[in-house]
Amino acid sequence: MKPLTVLSNFIAYHIGIDLGTANTLVYVRGKGIVVNEPSVVALNEKTGQVVAVGRHAKEMLGRTPQHLRAVRPLVDGVISDFEVAEELLAYLLNTAQQGSTKLLGPRVVVGVPPGITNVEIRAVKDAAIGAGAREVHIVEEPMAAAIGARLPVHLPQGNMIIDIGGGTTDVAIVSLGGIVTSQNIRIAGDHLNQAIMLHMRDAFKIVIGEKTAEELKIAVCALTEGPEPLETTVRGRDVVTGLPREVVVTDTDMREAVVPLIDSLLENLRSIMEATPPEILSDIMQEGVVLTGGGALIPGFRELLEEVLGIAVRVAEDPLTTVARGTGIILEDFAAYRDVLLRHDEEPVIPTARGPRT
Repeated sequence: MKPLTVLSNFIAYHIGIDLGTANTLVYVRGKGIVVNEPSVVALNEKTGQVVAVGRHAKEMLGRTPQHLRAVRPLVDGVISDFEVAEELLAYLLNTAQQGSTKLLGPRVVVGVPPGITNVEIRAVKDAAIGAGAREVHIVEEPMAAAIGARLPVHLPQGNMIIDIGGGTTDVAIVSLGGIVTSQNIRIAGDHLNQAIMLHMRDAFKIVIGEKTAEELKIAVCALTEGPEPLETTVRGRDVVTGLPREVVVTDTDMREAVVPLIDSLLENLRSIMEATPPEILSDIMQEGVVLTGGGALIPGFRELLEEVLGIAVRVAEDPLTTVARGTGIILEDFAAYRDVLLRHDEEPVIPTARGPRT
């Protein structure tokens, strides 16, 4: 390790954050991914205090008394509740730093969806500074995912990446250290959960919560028929009687629930391919498409995507952590990747008077 790197690590932490709608991951330079928590905060509305953050807060969803409220501060990948997002970031940064004291606050690289507004970028920066960061840099998540997937982003070669997250599906074509074209599609994991909840109510006359819908999606959702049918038992509230009821749900039922959304997503992807410059499209046909994010793990999705686009598709290694690993690679060689950052500042961001939280 270079002497300057050793000194830099001694003075301050270098932290990468994949700020996701469903989960937030934190990478610390020299340590790897140290935090992987749901993006949920539980608040006591009587006192205004934070009761729980991350996994413990997610366990409270749908189970809280009236004075407690479990909040997801990010909607479609951007901050919807600034104060709660700041609490979430403060918890994550404190956890990543393990309570140790450095001479300076951390340098932070945060992944955000492509195409967000200047106001939304400012909100991310302000929340990170309020949580204790000294210096904040922004990178678009598809670029971070491409770097995390070890694509040659600096070469004059088109690389297409599809990142299916919780709130959005980010599609980008990357070349020469920048994004040639990108699109933020509002169809992703959370929308599939909502479709499953609606289908359970309409087809089975049973009401389930979002957490149960997510568990159902993970257990039996498959876009192609396998050698053996998948099935699981689901418990919920009967629409007619209001009493608890148990039903058996199969992968066929899940396909009926999510296929309309999947078809819409595929149509958007087809439109992006049609608008891609021919030279870059030639590169993509040769190199294929990289699929990442939680949606990449849905059985049959890769095969379906290959059939629709007519191009080879591969799933990135450990697709849930690709963006976080990309921010980590940027931090490990910041000078080489400085140009991929979104509107990066040459001068460090000065913390507010409130400073780091304890």
